[in-house]
Amino acid sequence: MTTFPWLSVLVAAPLVGAIVVMLLPKGADKLAKQVGLVLSVLVFALTIVMALRFDAGTAGDFQFGVAYDWIPAFGVKFALGVDGISLVLIALSTSLVPIVLLAGWKDVDGSRGSVRGYIALILTLEAAMVGVFAATDVFLFYVFFEAMLVPVYFLIGRYGGARRSYAAMKFLLYSLFGGLLMLASLIGLYVVSAQITGTGTFDFSTLAGLSIDPTTQRWLFVGFFVAFAIKAPLVPFHTWLPDAAAESTPGTAVLLVGVLDKVGTFGMLRYCLELFPDASRWATPLVIVLAVIGIIYGALVAIGQTDIKRLIAYTSVSHFGFIALGVFVMTSQGQSGSSLYMVNHGFSTAALFLIAGFLISRRGSSLIADFGGVQKVAPILAGTFLVAGLSSLALPGLSSFVSEFLVLVGTFERYTWVGVIATLGIVLAAIYVLLMYQRTMTGPTPDVVREKVFDLSGREVLAIAPLLVVIVALGFYPKPVLDVVNPAVARVMHAVNATDPPPQVAPVAEGTAK
Repeated sequence: MTTFPWLSVLVAAPLVGAIVVMLLPKGADKLAKQVGLVLSVLVFALTIVMALRFDAGTAGDFQFGVAYDWIPAFGVKFALGVDGISLVLIALSTSLVPIVLLAGWKDVDGSRGSVRGYIALILTLEAAMVGVFAATDVFLFYVFFEAMLVPVYFLIGRYGGARRSYAAMKFLLYSLFGGLLMLASLIGLYVVSAQITGTGTFDFSTLAGLSIDPTTQRWLFVGFFVAFAIKAPLVPFHTWLPDAAAESTPGTAVLLVGVLDKVGTFGMLRYCLELFPDASRWATPLVIVLAVIGIIYGALVAIGQTDIKRLIAYTSVSHFGFIALGVFVMTSQGQSGSSLYMVNHGFSTAALFLIAGFLISRRGSSLIADFGGVQKVAPILAGTFLVAGLSSLALPGLSSFVSEFLVLVGTFERYTWVGVIATLGIVLAAIYVLLMYQRTMTGPTPDVVREKVFDLSGREVLAIAPLLVVIVALGFYPKPVLDVVNPAVARVMHAVNATDPPPQVAPVAEGTAK
């Protein structure tokens, strides 16, 4: 019986779509948008069908696997497969692309670059995003990891704001530096595998079972970790993100912060911990310190921002601190929370960036001081912005709360004082979100806002509604996602030989209980 190659199709379909879009007649901008949107919806539908066939009861093994010889001389295969963590991230990626295309229907008009080129770059990026989460060959993972840089560079540099060239180049240089370090470690990993097994390999499952010398592990770990810390981004490797997000179109910012940055934290969880367990435990104190610094620093800097898009970008620096913290506290609650946080952050940040984009395109400015009283002239826009913002600050009943709570519970289990400090990030989040809402949506309405800002159109509501539905649904019922990711988390915990600390029960005074 032949198994349908779900993952191969999910990688190939957007690439074929990108080629079709580029072959359309020049000036067929509307047709290019329609083709891109229909194809992206089809890819998402295929993802849902595949996800419904996923067996969440397995022990975190890879499913829907395919493997084709690619470079036999070096044991490289085009090998794809998903566990629960990669599955939910692929679903996040393929769900956001049609939303981005629909919401950004008027973001690109051809004055700065080809509309066909913009749609083709988005579809190419979608293929790379699916590939990077599905790769089970480490060399193939590296190829997709680097391939994502190309469409993002052009999406920022060609279609971005006034400082787009600077932002695109900064993004590219940071990412290339991290990629080179990963490549060096990748080559070293191949050499080590050849020394241990007699045959060099890039197969993830084989590499994860190797007993590598602890000193060698540390060197190899550093190359992978720095690349992932830049991509995440983790303080102090974060400075490219605010510039890139501020100069991107809203749709590009959504894919950049909502999906691409997750490759960094996904890589830490999948590759750093499972390939280099001893080195991961060695690096844990430093990573936890960097994560906590990121939580507090990102929130404090966000409070002082005057630009809406830069503020949202800095909130993500804080949120990625929470995600990295959950990964490295080495508890099942922390890692499950981080996995769920990656998904929830993607949806809440997507809603924030897209609604902010609607607001900025109407007013013609991204400065917070140029707004005020928007809720009086655009109540639906203001209401959706509030829900997205409350999700970002982890209000109970909205999606981010559950994931942030799990991360903190997992942290308190092993590092009480770290948990106490990290909890301050929640207080600071309330400050930056509510201040942003107050300054833009409430108070007197300037004449220019009254003249230019209008409420959401039907198309915009259609684009935002699915995000808000998911934010509320996962806030009240996150169990389906947790059931999928927990077996994969258990596999990671086993790989690093970590167990949850036993519960601390206070002794009962004699005579107070029977």
